[in-house]
Amino acid sequence: MERLTVIGFVFGMVGVAALVHLEKLTKTLKEKGILAENYMEE
Repeated sequence: MERLTVIGFVFGMVGVAALVHLEKLTKTLKEKGILAENYMEE
């Protein structure tokens, strides 16, 4: 059961890291004008 907890924690951290990178990419693309300023994620 402890293994499931560790695996869940690892996947959770990977998800958080991916979200941070996605937010950074969205911000960069908006600054460069590639992505519309009023872009909203669905």
